[in-house]
Amino acid sequence: MNTYKMTARILVAICLLLVKTLSAQEGIKGNLVSVSWLEKNLKNANVLILDASPAQVYSMKHIPGAVSYDIYSYGAKEMPAAEIEKRYQSWGITSGKKIVMYDQGGSILATRLLFSLYYYGFPANDLLILDGGLSKWQEMGLPVTKEITPVMNKGSFTITKIKEDAKVELPEFLTASGDPRNNVLLEALDPDWHFGGLSFFSRIGHIPNAILLPTDDFFNPDKTFKSAEEIKKMLTYLSITPEQHIYTHCGGGIAASVPFFALKFLLGYPDVKLFPGSQLEWVSDQRELPFWTYDAPFLIRETQWLQFWGGQRARMYGISHVSIIDVRPDVEFNQGHVPFALNIPVAVFKDNITNPGKLAEVLGPVGVNVSHETVIISGKGITKDAALAFLMLEKLGQNKISILDDTHEKWVGLGFKLTKDTTIVSAQKKPNILSILPTSYPKDFRRDVLLTDSKSTKGLYPRVFIASGRNVPAKAQDGKIVHVQYTDLLNSDGTPKAAKDIWNILSAAGVPRYAELVCYSDDPGEAAVNYFILKLMGFPDIKVLVI
Repeated sequence: MNTYKMTARILVAICLLLVKTLSAQEGIKGNLVSVSWLEKNLKNANVLILDASPAQVYSMKHIPGAVSYDIYSYGAKEMPAAEIEKRYQSWGITSGKKIVMYDQGGSILATRLLFSLYYYGFPANDLLILDGGLSKWQEMGLPVTKEITPVMNKGSFTITKIKEDAKVELPEFLTASGDPRNNVLLEALDPDWHFGGLSFFSRIGHIPNAILLPTDDFFNPDKTFKSAEEIKKMLTYLSITPEQHIYTHCGGGIAASVPFFALKFLLGYPDVKLFPGSQLEWVSDQRELPFWTYDAPFLIRETQWLQFWGGQRARMYGISHVSIIDVRPDVEFNQGHVPFALNIPVAVFKDNITNPGKLAEVLGPVGVNVSHETVIISGKGITKDAALAFLMLEKLGQNKISILDDTHEKWVGLGFKLTKDTTIVSAQKKPNILSILPTSYPKDFRRDVLLTDSKSTKGLYPRVFIASGRNVPAKAQDGKIVHVQYTDLLNSDGTPKAAKDIWNILSAAGVPRYAELVCYSDDPGEAAVNYFILKLMGFPDIKVLVI
């Protein structure tokens, strides 16, 4: 055979090999594999199929050739590496094989198994999730069986190096919870659990600063994973970026595997860790670590907190960084007010709703410090007046804002006094008098909070208008309208209803989790209350439209 013919045959062989390789990869996208690919490779000796469904479900029907792995039989608790290795080998797991894992589809078990294999050092490129699971398999009319798959050959996979950077322990997770700017505590549970509607542990709610992103949100209606673009859009909406340290968690470390898989393997985010202990370890800690039901409970202040941090003792020691604004009319304020409160009647906020620059000129000279926390007092908790002041301060860029949700009656009932003394605002200190310094209030407007034209902004998701008064305003709006009367979200004493109840009201009214939410009413104070409550509940894209 001459050299030319030999070269030609080699080239043909290379081309055939390339075609075969490309054919084998068709249907594999990253760490997701399609049912059509698995159908073609069902009897491939280099492919091992693991069914992560509960054993009872496996015994009813499963993909032919699949080996059963039931996490509920073994438990999610970690065991010595030698025992894990022995178990993996008993399933036939061998390095070099493609491991295809599935569950019922749109569930949490296959991804949890993938996390375990990845954590114990199995090559990531060979770990595959069947996209859509058994549900998609059956939807395509592919066969299922009840026959138990025997493991013919013991696997040879050995654990040589554990990927410790794939998981996080409580001390690191606890530290991260206090720095939400650089860290994300991504919670994979349902809203009912997150907001305290369900009780599984000794306390209801969620870990402080946790960002809710339920596992269901990662899946399409056919139980396949959403595209990387769609998932990234959700993360962007929630202000989650690849530059942050991301810690996924849930109740007991299983559901957390879905966002772990999606962010690390579908999006390629560089720093994603799973917290196996999750809420169960958090609430079991002897320090009784805090648990929240609202997403932003710090927007509400109570009497005891304000009496100390805004009171004489803290101011005497120079540790008070609180400005107190009383929004009642002058006459009511002069009859008795919280010590050190500054009287800025709500009329001042209303008159300048379209002229925030003028409002800024008012605030500084009367002693409102933009770098302090401003606590708003109405004397009756969360009212239209208090909420409107909150909204306007948001517009101006106030560093931190909250509302005292206690009444003046409660203040007095707890043994604290109201005063008729004038709060002194002066640049010069006077003997035995604690005065408040006037400031120069900057005009650093947050222009996307308060709108006069609803079309002036555009969110990542479609705009939804929330009619906030008793009746839907007559003026038509270009978009979906839902009606949530602001009084339905408050108790009679001016406190917000429980987070679980607010969630149920919003859900029943049709308020979506992903939307540009625009509150509006003929009375801007009514819209401002709904704005405040939605902030309290953690909705990230909220605005008020002045009509």
